[in-house]
Amino acid sequence: MAEPGTAEPLLQTAARGLPDFKQSVKLKYVKLGYHHLITHGAYLLLIPLPGLVAAHLSTFTLRDLADLWQHMQYNLVSVLICSSLLVVAATAYFLTRPRPVYLVDFSCYKPEEESRCSRAWFMRCSESLGTFTPENVKFQRRIVERSGLGEDTYLAEALITIPPNPSMVNARKEAEMVMFGALDELFAKTGVKPKEIGVLVVNCSLFNPTPSLSAMVINHYKLRGNVVSYNLGGMGCSAGLISVDLAKDLLQAYPGTYAVVISMENTTLNWYFGNDRSMLVSNCVFRMGGAAILLSNRRGDRRRAKYQLVHTVRTHRGADDRCFGCVTQREDADGKVGVSLSKDLMTVAGEALKTNITTLGPLVLPMSEQLLFFATLAARKVLKRKVKPYIPDFKLAFEHFCIHAGGRAVLDELEKNLQLSDWHMEPSRMTLHRFGNTSSSSLWYELAYTEAKGRIKKGDRTWQIAFGSGFKCNSAVWRALRTVSPAKEKNFRNPWMDDIHRYPVTVPKVSAI
Repeated sequence: MAEPGTAEPLLQTAARGLPDFKQSVKLKYVKLGYHHLITHGAYLLLIPLPGLVAAHLSTFTLRDLADLWQHMQYNLVSVLICSSLLVVAATAYFLTRPRPVYLVDFSCYKPEEESRCSRAWFMRCSESLGTFTPENVKFQRRIVERSGLGEDTYLAEALITIPPNPSMVNARKEAEMVMFGALDELFAKTGVKPKEIGVLVVNCSLFNPTPSLSAMVINHYKLRGNVVSYNLGGMGCSAGLISVDLAKDLLQAYPGTYAVVISMENTTLNWYFGNDRSMLVSNCVFRMGGAAILLSNRRGDRRRAKYQLVHTVRTHRGADDRCFGCVTQREDADGKVGVSLSKDLMTVAGEALKTNITTLGPLVLPMSEQLLFFATLAARKVLKRKVKPYIPDFKLAFEHFCIHAGGRAVLDELEKNLQLSDWHMEPSRMTLHRFGNTSSSSLWYELAYTEAKGRIKKGDRTWQIAFGSGFKCNSAVWRALRTVSPAKEKNFRNPWMDDIHRYPVTVPKVSAI
């Protein structure tokens, strides 16, 4: 027996030599085990079934089979009726089931070097205008230094010349460069001819000339006369997914058709030259860009398509006045037009996201997460317990996340609320750094980044989520039909090809100009 005087030090030494099990047992591993148990529990319960069936069939004799055949002969009418019903039901199912929508390929426009705009040049252009007060020049500098944008973003040439020359002619020139540049690359990658396009959807929020942007595309590529075309305007940064959802519905009505979706924004005529700070933020983060996406409902395209559209979920909070007015194009006190961002924007975005994922969750989350969410909800609402709301782990539902690169604050908030890792946020943050906020097309630059890194594997699920004025939060879920390997892809073209070796880069919270 040890002496009383030495027992306590020995216990302390032993305690120091043992791990703290409360700290070392990671809850995420417990949760992962629970997830696998619930997900595969049904299969475990079915394991004895084949044995039972085999045991029962082993008792059958030739006499039993003869009796069964004789019974069927006497009930020929019943057999024919049942067979007919099965044929009718199978035919009805195949005729009424939704047509699959495949994403054959997509392309993102990469502007020429003449449009490159470093942060220092942006500030020089702003200072040389003479329309901004010294305080607001400093304000813009602070925004740019904290925005997460790098030195290689792009702006329309009309805005980065001194003095700037915003005009309808230059705005059309920018639109043509972006749309036709993205489409030329898309047609080259896929081998699809413009005459094969049956559906065309173009979205651009702030530039809506007459003839429309969709008419400009039809005229330039001489699309066929019966092409079904739409031009969406004023729908903000989430309009790209609205366009995809619209194209999906149109592909259900037009069999054997290709649909092209073009998502872009036009900066030339939408630069703000006043001193209202709520409008100056847009100048600092929005940049030039666009994307073209080729969708198909032809079953023969499944073999070469990259992705299949699984779900689209749209949320609109426009009935709430606070949500409706948080992003507004208006005139300031001096009559200068710009896009005003409300201080409630982050709160409104959070509420819209909550509504959207409440709808999306049951469609994509594994049963384990749905049970945990339901149990927490029941404890709070029924039992009136003070339990923290359970945030589902969407990392169990998706391998990749493409979150609209609207700004650093938006990405930070979503990373925290959805409990995502730096790896999951990398495509969004690097897109913001390399290309800036390209509005509705930013999601496609993010997916292009993921492809350029060789991360897309067959069966992977990707969640695209975007926010827009109105206020809207929209989601699209894609499943990869094949592994996308840049080294093995034929005609692989990607806006990241020249830069991907440099990324990811460290983006400091504040980067002085």
